[in-house]
Amino acid sequence: MDDQTRESLEAAAFRTLVTHLRQRTDVQNIDLMELAGFCRNCLSRWYMEAAQAQGIDMEKETAREIVYGMPYEEWKDRYQQ
Repeated sequence: MDDQTRESLEAAAFRTLVTHLRQRTDVQNIDLMELAGFCRNCLSRWYMEAAQAQGIDMEKETAREIVYGMPYEEWKDRYQQ
């Protein structure tokens, strides 16, 4: 498999994961941390770090909004228990 195909498949898997996490608002970040060792905030941090590694200036809140599908504070108000 060539690098471009691999990266395309990885990107598709990432988008599916983000969509799944947006739909599963019943799953709290603490649950993810305890079971998987990462949460939505980790995923958004990794996204931000990847952007910065490519010279793209990205703030933490921007990355969180990409992962959460809305501003983080709004998600917390709606779904955090």
